[in-house]
Amino acid sequence: MIRGCEAAAVRSSRLRGLAASVYSNKLRALVLAFQAPSEVSSAKQKLWMILFNLLETQLTRIYSFQEMIKKASIYSHPLVHRLMDLKAQKEDGEADDDRRVVAEIIRRCFVPTFVTAVSWEGFHFVGHEIRITEAMDCYGAVVWPSALVLCYFLETNVKQYNMADKNVIEIGAGTGLVSIVASLLGAHVTATDLPELLGNLQYNISQNTKMKCKHLPQVKELSWGVALDKNFPKASSNFDYILAADVVYAHPFLEELLVTFDHLCKETTVILWVMKFRLEKENKFVDRFKELFNLEEISSFPSLDIKLYKGMKKNWRSA
Repeated sequence: MIRGCEAAAVRSSRLRGLAASVYSNKLRALVLAFQAPSEVSSAKQKLWMILFNLLETQLTRIYSFQEMIKKASIYSHPLVHRLMDLKAQKEDGEADDDRRVVAEIIRRCFVPTFVTAVSWEGFHFVGHEIRITEAMDCYGAVVWPSALVLCYFLETNVKQYNMADKNVIEIGAGTGLVSIVASLLGAHVTATDLPELLGNLQYNISQNTKMKCKHLPQVKELSWGVALDKNFPKASSNFDYILAADVVYAHPFLEELLVTFDHLCKETTVILWVMKFRLEKENKFVDRFKELFNLEEISSFPSLDIKLYKGMKKNWRSA
C-alpha cells in the first residue's frame, strides 16, 4: 500500500503527458482534414478558417500543457518530493551533507524533451545516458529512490568497491538500472527477478549496455527461496558482490529473502544493500539479518529514510 502511494505521483504525470501527446496528434489530423480546397465557396472558406484558428489555439494550449508537464515531471519523483519538503527536512534533522548528496543524485535524473507513446525515464551515470522503460502494473518495474542511491554509491566509490571484472548478482533487479550501472563499471553482472519482470528487465539492460560494456550482462529468473540449489548451485555460484535495492518492504517473503542472501553468499562475498525504512518490518528484518551476517552501515540519508549497508557472512574478516 505504501509503495503504491509512492508510485502514484510518478505514474499520474506520465499518463497525463501521454494523453496530451495522443490528443495533440488527433488535433493535428483534424487541422489537416479541415483545410478547405480552393474551389469551395468564400463563405465556406471563412468557416474553415474560423474552425482552423480555434483548433490551432487549442493545439497551442495542448503544447503548453505538455511543456508544463515535462517541466513538472521531475518533481513528481518521491525522492524529489522528500527533498523539497522543508518540514520533513527539519523533522529528520537533515544534515548539509545529506542535502548535498541527495541533490547531486537528483541531478542525475532527467525527463525526455519530447513525449512519446512509450514512457521512459533518463539517468546519467558512469558517463552514459541511461533510458529506463518502466511497467505501469508492477511495483518491481519502477525505479525507486534506493536504486538511485546505490547507483550513485557504486559510481563514486570505485576505488573501495571496484566492480571491474567482478562477479556481481543483483537480486530484485526490477528495471535493471543498478545492474546497468554495475555493467558499465566493468562487472560480470547477473540481473535477477521474478519471471513476470524479466521481459522489461532484459529490454532495459539490452538497450543500455549493448556495445558499451566489457562483459555482456545476463538476465536470470530468481524467485527468493525457490529452487536455489538447482538454479544457483553453490559450487558454481561465486559472486564477489550481491547488490540489492529496496528489496525489503511489506511483502510476505522476507524469510525467503534471507535464505536467498545466505545461499548466494560465499565467505568473501560483499553485500551492498540499500533499504528505505517504512514500517517496523524493516527493523525486524535488519535484526534477523544480523543473526547471519556482519552488518555495517556505510551511508545514511535521513531526508529519504534510506540507509546503505555492507554485509558479509559472520566469522569472516571484512574485505
